[in-house]
Amino acid sequence: MTTTASRRARRPLAAALAAAGVLAGTALLTAAPQAAAADGPQAGPAALAAAHEAATDATTLHTLSRFFAREGAVTEKAAAPRIQGGAVPVRTLSAEFVAGEPGAPVASLDYLASTAVSSDGQKASLWTLPAPGKGGEMQVVNIATGDDEARYTAAGARKLPGGTVFHEPQIDAWYVQKGNKVLPLDRDAVRAVGKRGTTLTAYRTRVHAAYADKLPGSAYARKGEAGGYGPDAKKETGPAIAASATALTAGSTAAAGGAVAVLALCGVTALRLRSRRRSG
Repeated sequence: MTTTASRRARRPLAAALAAAGVLAGTALLTAAPQAAAADGPQAGPAALAAAHEAATDATTLHTLSRFFAREGAVTEKAAAPRIQGGAVPVRTLSAEFVAGEPGAPVASLDYLASTAVSSDGQKASLWTLPAPGKGGEMQVVNIATGDDEARYTAAGARKLPGGTVFHEPQIDAWYVQKGNKVLPLDRDAVRAVGKRGTTLTAYRTRVHAAYADKLPGSAYARKGEAGGYGPDAKKETGPAIAASATALTAGSTAAAGGAVAVLALCGVTALRLRSRRRSG
């Protein structure tokens, strides 16, 4: 599907990074979705620690230097990237919840994210998933500009302690949910559910009406129209980037088959440029 996030992104990153040599020899950061462990990511202390270790690996930091230097804002040598804080779990609106399956959680775990910061203040999010056959090791599979994952995780903890922070990628909205309460964390979410939020029941009704007939296996998907839901979807042109495909399947893919489907959209790359707009 084409998301609001992809519409706001400036351009696909693959060509720019390839030209700058960032993709050369960086298999660490271009893992195909099927490369992750079959049981998908976990969010326990051991997994979070392993994700942090992968993010602070010397190879990762070297690639980050090139990532931050890609547009000339800072030189590769001067970038001096560092990892800020610990890894956080990132959850996405689940297809089972949208479909109305009894007892389905509102979101499923897609990946763990660590925030990297360069010497000139640029930020990036490192997405990590289990390394195949490595017994608990994690690997970085994507770099995205900005620190949305960590920021909204922290915002959700402040707004609704103990709640589940999750992303609705179709409209690029972030929420926190606990019990029967769903609260917005950014402007896109406010537009969807109002400043005071909504009930989980009402939220389910909304997303079911919006997306249930477009889930994987639907007539919509079989016709090859899984390129967009929103009011502007038919206006989209140009190449897709990694954030813009069937994001509802990301959690279930990670759990059942082992990685985030959005990372390899159109066979471009696992690296993407995220909007620099900041909501909330």
